[in-house]
Amino acid sequence: MPLGYPSNALNQVHLIGRTGNEPEKRGTDSHPVIVFSLATSANYKTEDGLAAQKVDWHRVCVFKPNLRDIVFTYLKKGQRVYVSGRVTYGDVTDEATGRRTTLTSIIADDVIFFKI
Repeated sequence: MPLGYPSNALNQVHLIGRTGNEPEKRGTDSHPVIVFSLATSANYKTEDGLAAQKVDWHRVCVFKPNLRDIVFTYLKKGQRVYVSGRVTYGDVTDEATGRRTTLTSIIADDVIFFKI
């Protein structure tokens, strides 16, 4: 293996949060994907000692056929879920402006629903 490459690598993420939208079907017939947003939050104190909360939004993509169908059918906006998967990065080019944007996504291996 060439130098600079980790021999033992791990790309794993576990998130618990609330969905920000209804799941959307995207992709093509041969490569379908379900996409939804997930909000997670962290509590902290400001310099003034006041309680505050920071919310992070995650783009979750579901490619696994059975999981994709379950998520699309049953997941609702505002629902609390657990997502495990891996982080991936990609580029998207806006056709109108030609501007390139980097996207960070979570590729879900599992989505567990909590009661609303």
